[in-house]
Amino acid sequence: MGLMDMPVFSALTDKMRWHQTRQGLLAENVANAETPGYRGRDLKQFDANSSFTSMSSATISTSVTQPAHFSVSSGMAGFDAQRMANFEITPEGNGITLEEEMMKVTTNMMDYQAATSIYQKSIRILRVALGKNA
Repeated sequence: MGLMDMPVFSALTDKMRWHQTRQGLLAENVANAETPGYRGRDLKQFDANSSFTSMSSATISTSVTQPAHFSVSSGMAGFDAQRMANFEITPEGNGITLEEEMMKVTTNMMDYQAATSIYQKSIRILRVALGKNA
């Protein structure tokens, strides 16, 4: 049985991939905060139960939002991007508020760091259990 076959490591890996994908979407939102008519996107909340039932491969696709702009979305493996429900419309005509987006970026980063810390500590525990003091 390989390390990645263990459910805890598989779930943590999926969670870290989800955070990486979300970070890309949030970065697009920040970059397009002043683009007229841009609608922000975010991912659906991560569900560990669904990651066990569906394993899919990553795809790369491009989508044109305006003729002068393009967006590259990669690594969306099994994660559904959705338009954000914006309650505030800025003068540019979009719903991106930089303060809210930066709070999401910071929260996402902290959650990613927590997942990587749990991953590292789980590996250390396994090494100690196997007699290979880390």
